[in-house]
Amino acid sequence: MANNASNTNTISGDKTGGQALIQALVDNGTSLAFGVPGESYLAALDALHDKSDSLRFITCRHEAGAANMAEAHGKLTGEPGICFVTRGPGTTHATIGLHTAFQDSTPMIMLIGQVASDQVEREAFQELDYRRFLSEVTKWTAEINDASRIAEYVGRAFRVATSGRPGPVALALPEDMLTSLCPPQQSVPYTPTKAHPGTDDMGELQRLLENAERPLVMLGGSGWDKNAVSDVQKFIVNNDLPVCASFRCQDRFDNTHPNYVGDMGIGANPALIKRMQKADVLLVLGPRLGEMTTGGYARLTVPVPEQTLIHMHQGAEELGRVYQPTLAINATPTTIAPMLAAMTLRKNSAWATQTATARAEYEAWITPVKNPGNVNLSKLYEHMRQQLPADTIMCNGAGNYAAWLHRFYQYRQFGTQLAPTSGAMGYGVPAAIAAKIAKPSTPVIALAGDGCFMMSAMELATAARYGANVVFLVFNNNMLGTIRMHQEREYPDRVAGTDLTNPDFVTLAQSFGALGLRVEKTADFAPALDQALKAERPALIEIVVDPEAISPTATLSGIKK
Repeated sequence: MANNASNTNTISGDKTGGQALIQALVDNGTSLAFGVPGESYLAALDALHDKSDSLRFITCRHEAGAANMAEAHGKLTGEPGICFVTRGPGTTHATIGLHTAFQDSTPMIMLIGQVASDQVEREAFQELDYRRFLSEVTKWTAEINDASRIAEYVGRAFRVATSGRPGPVALALPEDMLTSLCPPQQSVPYTPTKAHPGTDDMGELQRLLENAERPLVMLGGSGWDKNAVSDVQKFIVNNDLPVCASFRCQDRFDNTHPNYVGDMGIGANPALIKRMQKADVLLVLGPRLGEMTTGGYARLTVPVPEQTLIHMHQGAEELGRVYQPTLAINATPTTIAPMLAAMTLRKNSAWATQTATARAEYEAWITPVKNPGNVNLSKLYEHMRQQLPADTIMCNGAGNYAAWLHRFYQYRQFGTQLAPTSGAMGYGVPAAIAAKIAKPSTPVIALAGDGCFMMSAMELATAARYGANVVFLVFNNNMLGTIRMHQEREYPDRVAGTDLTNPDFVTLAQSFGALGLRVEKTADFAPALDQALKAERPALIEIVVDPEAISPTATLSGIKK
């Protein structure tokens, strides 16, 4: 039917809905999309064939992988990550990516094949009402029933995904709508709507900070770019302020800089937590102050913190939602950062001393520690932070293995950390593939536990197909470590469901055409990493971890006691 429509298009100028859809994406700057093909959007795939020179389609092996890749692309670039999935099972598989995009405030658009309009409400094959089903994990979900309105819906989707607090949008595409004919449609490329701080906001911010005895700045959230990071760093340095990062937002400030004092995530430095609690003014630029950053909302008093809280966030609806600030500023990092860079505070002479002390506490915290087994995990990260280029992109999912990454690695440039603040497992592998496709000349490292890795191991095929030469680090302790840790603490010696049986990861990697290596002692890691980085193909390093090494600060047997 699509071919017949193409013939009609040649004569009349009409297009199929599928062609109009792809054209609208291109008009809005889309050059890359991820997905798993489905019969429900064949007309869109047919239209992609004619636009392959301007819109590249990455075929993934699972919809969860496709959605995670799109989310990672949005997080890395600031542009909406585009994901195509088919109806029913395809969409339910992909919902994980929408949830991550929603909690991480990442711009993303999911395009969903849908049953034909004459089959709606019959519980047709794989039918779902996406406007109801996805309402909790998207900013907006709609169904396009009229092909002549495609450009309107797509343009709105880009604006909604990128404006205010960024997030995911889903558009359902009935099969018959994609094959029907429509006249050519115009698109005006989207421009995000960004909130700007007012002069009164900035004046009050300056007044509150100048009266502070023990200030602390926290950076995080989405909406940053390199210029904003640079401007905020200038503000921090000019005014001798200590700065930390919220959960999994450590690349918002150069971790090697003397003013950086650590991250406020899971397993945060107790000295930093104490410093935040004793601060008299807390300037929060970007984060929502969610559960992980606040330690279950216990590190700061709810709803009114003991500190004077200056809270800047992109979404007006988020300000005061949990913590009631003294000063709420509805702005984005990119609009407030230049104003901060131009601000010179009347400094308190004690600030520089406090910053130096906090920095010394941070440097002590990232000094390698011992752990059970033949592989010292903190030494591995010490090696990576010393040897990897500053632009290396580190990607991880969820699990106790990530505690070593967050504590012992140092991020030196913006856009080098891809990690889900939603706490989703299986994220690191597809995120790394998306990063390597977007930046093929940049080193990309995927980090995963054995449980986390096996949730997306099939995407090694995607890496091999598209030459995404990621280095995959698999930390193998043959169990779901985070859950085992909680299990042994709450129900000692009553193990249930957390032991794992794994494949031979080296052989598995080799079966995909990747380099496969195994590290069984600390000294093996440096040459293995060097070989993997030079392999010119995907490479996997299995790192054998003693089950006792459950966290940087505890052992499994110690937790039992």
